[in-house]
Amino acid sequence: MEIILMQDVKALGKKGEIVKVNDGYARNFILPKKLGLEATKQNLYDLNMQKAAEEKKQKELLEEARNFAKKLEELTVVLAIKAGEGGRTFGSISSKEIAEAAKKQFNLDIDKKKLGLNDPIKHAGSYTVQVKLHPQVTAELKVKVDAI
Repeated sequence: MEIILMQDVKALGKKGEIVKVNDGYARNFILPKKLGLEATKQNLYDLNMQKAAEEKKQKELLEEARNFAKKLEELTVVLAIKAGEGGRTFGSISSKEIAEAAKKQFNLDIDKKKLGLNDPIKHAGSYTVQVKLHPQVTAELKVKVDAI
């Protein structure tokens, strides 16, 4: 019997795959636990329609991420850090502060976890920070740190 998997099943397949299983296994395990559906013409058609809708949604998300990346690369976030004698700074600037400053200055919602800042910024100057917007789209955000 051919089954369309509705969820990932260990040692059988991933969601959306069509697999061939024994009739007893399908009737006694897969179908009662709603892990899959029988591969009828209607169910196959529904699966194809779901896949097409998902692909369309993914394309839209990718396009949105690309547009947002273009917008980000034009902007420069300005932050201030306290500095003492000899240019020594007090504290540092983390990805959380960069995300908050982008929200205040440009009304942009950037998740601090998506900012590719390995180490906190501890010196005044200009920096570029990687922002991972989508698995295929990475933008560079300019950050300018001024010493006060």
